[in-house]
Amino acid sequence: MRLFIAVNFPGEMRLAIYAAMEPLRLAAPEIRWMDAPRIHLTMKFLGEHAEGAIAPLSSALADVAARYDPVSVELGGLNAFPNLQQPRVVWLGVKADPKLELLHHDVEGACAALGHAVEARAYRPHVTLGRVKEWPLDPARIAVAARSIRFEAAATVDALDLMVSESVDGRPVYRVVGSAALGRE
Repeated sequence: MRLFIAVNFPGEMRLAIYAAMEPLRLAAPEIRWMDAPRIHLTMKFLGEHAEGAIAPLSSALADVAARYDPVSVELGGLNAFPNLQQPRVVWLGVKADPKLELLHHDVEGACAALGHAVEARAYRPHVTLGRVKEWPLDPARIAVAARSIRFEAAATVDALDLMVSESVDGRPVYRVVGSAALGRE
């Protein structure tokens, strides 16, 4: 099973993000856009693992989460990796709050202690909106649509969720298999 650690936003926040991104979806229907239920902030991608990995990861996340109070983050600003002229991943920005970076660092450390590889790249918090799977693609359409969107919101990181990504009828579906609330116990 494909596992990752995420921050899931409340349903109304996901719907607001999805609705605000409609100009992007209309401008580039060839991009595989995230549907509202899958919108999240990835803390760590873990890849393929056996079901036996769930219990130790859930325990490690609970240990990390217990050391943190909820963290406020600001969402806003659209961009792409590597950039909007050659987009591979279109994303919504997350302001890099020092507390979020510390939380991410501790998640990485807890996962490393269980034998998972440490991410070599610096953590750049973002909400993935879509992935480019096919070319040709007109990046100018995406850039124009991205400039027209003025989405900003505040969110609270109050839990770390261990997620599994499954394919159902050829479409990805995310399911929570473990959750750890932030806050002192």
